[in-house]
Amino acid sequence: MYVGKNVPHDSARGHVTGESVYVDDIPHLANELQVGYWWSPVARGRIRALDLAAAAMIPGVVALYTFEDIEGGNIFGPIFQDEPLLAPGEVSYIGQPVVVIAAETREAVDAARKAIVADIERLTPILTIDDAVAAQSFIGTRRTISRGNAEAAIAAAPHVVEGVFRSGGQDQFYLESQAAIAMPDEHGAITVHSSTQNPTEVQDVIAHVLGLSQSEVVVVAKRMGGGFGGKECQATHPATIAALVAQKTRRPARIAFTKDEDMIVTGHRHPFQNRYRVGFDDSGHILGMQVDFYSDGGAFADLSTAIMARAMCHAENAYYIHDIEINGTVCRTNSAPNTAMRGFGGPQGVATMENMVEEIAVTLGRDPFEIRRLNCYGTTDRNVTPYGAVVENNTLPRIFDELVASSDYVRRRDEVLRFNRESKTRLRGIALTPVKFGISFNTTFLNQANALVNIYRDGSVQVSTGATEMGQGVNTKIAQLVADELGVELSAVRLMITSTEKNNNTSATAASTGSDINGAAAIDACRRLRARLADCAARLLVEGEADPSPSPESIVVREGVVFDSRRPAKTMTFGDLAHAAHRHRVSLGERGYYATPLIHWDIEKFSGRPFLYYTIGAAVSEVEIDRFTGMMRVLRSDLLMDIGRSINPGIDRGQITGAFVQGMGWCTTEELRYADDGELLTHSPTTYKIPNIQDLPEIFSVAWIDNDTNTANVKGSKAVGEPPLLLGISVWAAAKQALLSVAAGRGVPLGLPATIEEIAVQLATIESV
Repeated sequence: MYVGKNVPHDSARGHVTGESVYVDDIPHLANELQVGYWWSPVARGRIRALDLAAAAMIPGVVALYTFEDIEGGNIFGPIFQDEPLLAPGEVSYIGQPVVVIAAETREAVDAARKAIVADIERLTPILTIDDAVAAQSFIGTRRTISRGNAEAAIAAAPHVVEGVFRSGGQDQFYLESQAAIAMPDEHGAITVHSSTQNPTEVQDVIAHVLGLSQSEVVVVAKRMGGGFGGKECQATHPATIAALVAQKTRRPARIAFTKDEDMIVTGHRHPFQNRYRVGFDDSGHILGMQVDFYSDGGAFADLSTAIMARAMCHAENAYYIHDIEINGTVCRTNSAPNTAMRGFGGPQGVATMENMVEEIAVTLGRDPFEIRRLNCYGTTDRNVTPYGAVVENNTLPRIFDELVASSDYVRRRDEVLRFNRESKTRLRGIALTPVKFGISFNTTFLNQANALVNIYRDGSVQVSTGATEMGQGVNTKIAQLVADELGVELSAVRLMITSTEKNNNTSATAASTGSDINGAAAIDACRRLRARLADCAARLLVEGEADPSPSPESIVVREGVVFDSRRPAKTMTFGDLAHAAHRHRVSLGERGYYATPLIHWDIEKFSGRPFLYYTIGAAVSEVEIDRFTGMMRVLRSDLLMDIGRSINPGIDRGQITGAFVQGMGWCTTEELRYADDGELLTHSPTTYKIPNIQDLPEIFSVAWIDNDTNTANVKGSKAVGEPPLLLGISVWAAAKQALLSVAAGRGVPLGLPATIEEIAVQLATIESV
């Protein structure tokens, strides 16, 4: 009834009218305190003295706390326990929390922050990947994925290209900055409203720091104004600081970052610096590849090793390469701990691969698409990844061929070449790039979810899951799934606020799995409920019939109407059935559970099947560059994806469009710049450029193929949250093609982001040769 329909986002009206409530919109509570903190002004140093006396005297200041005031554990982390909540004597990045400030007003918090005096011995910071490699400053150990003999294959290859590819960081730039409100109760427990993708982790860290049991901490996440990975782990810091104040003062405590504060103190997408060697033959067939990934993890581990693992698992992207070696090392630097960002390492791995394809094409004087089509994964053979997973239901060849035709790629490429021969002021480029993105958490145990479904006596339904709504429409999709599974009208289904007291031990809404695992858990609960209700309905609907034998398997529930398919004329409403079931003492509540099947991952060998399936797609983008200024326009982008059977085409189209634009921003405009001392310079909308409406492709087409072969996932659907972001790489590749058109057969070392300034520098370099 509802799956496959363009059902509007359940909060769409509230978002556009301003009625939607976010954490900092919650009305202020009686005796509520405002919370902030004083952070390290240096990238690396040793605190010799800290004078809080003047700050404590500021009118309205209630309390100041340092690491010495923490009664539980000060050190935490999602993978490695290495990050302090408050710096214990040494500081490791600009923005690291040192002193918590609790005051009656935000103005008093700001005044106290300015009054704190610190004597800090400055130490030499490690600010770049090169610095970290030289100092052997790493997080975790070097990991390897290997198949065949890459070194021998490269040595025997007729052609070899090698180089270093760099990709920059990217801020998540969610509209709602980090925020939390903590409320103590009379028994010492804490309830926290948090803008988080991961309520269970916030619960865990608060319990750890405050010395409470997890059952004494309730975390509520109504919605977020965007997350993009930045609230998967790093929402724990502000939430825990607010909880610390609430516990100490026995008063409600609120913390809400400004956009500048948020960008300074939180981590971003990991910058990568990757050294590669690839061997190939005259046709462009890749014979062997070696790549060494180095990422900037920042000062503490956060999710860096997991992000590196996904980058490594996407290093070959859409291409079968038999002899391959992928190495990954996370560097520890003196910057804010970098963290999850939409794509979770996948974009950095894929971009490096696509750069190699571009370099192969330059060497051979070929269209890069020919290299891509030649090397793409097969459907019956050449379909095993370097880590041993089979690429099942592979639609890559089909998508390549259909997109070339639908985008008129061949004719347009010829037209671009003609344009560049004739124009003296502008350049054009066109490129087609693919994506094969694995769906599931790399960490196997995270691939589980539970759901609570309650049917009330009037037939209305409440659903609670661990999924957190951040604008992506997960609640709407789950409501559609529940309505169809129970056979009720969509208006009867209400998704409840996500809370750890209703759904325990949940995984983050991340890795594009939110609808997959939580929707499947809700379906599991609904099927149990429907079976019980069918038994009840079967008995009720045969009352007074000549043949009184009840047949639960004959019960049909459709759009809130219940009938026995043997006697369809006799009906009852779903509400009547629920009321009768309650009177017959039939349970109308159920907890569902789902654990992703088939997956397994050997963390020591870096092999197995980490993903249940792959979301596949490709994009053709065409750009035009001003040869004098470096200004670039995206003339056209055509996207074609395999998303299985879409649960909600309208929401999926929005996700694909938004992800592509965000990926385009990472590739072209979004640049994090730092001063020589490690201070972030681009920490506001005035200095950090996300794409605006003028940057969108002038012609923008989003389509998907008909494919119902993905039986592994809920209702045959495929996730779309992250994969389309990687198609933004097509814009970068098109820019590189434009520059190559005037490079006289030489390579163009264009990294990410390809900003206006970078393109202008490349043009000047080309013309100076």
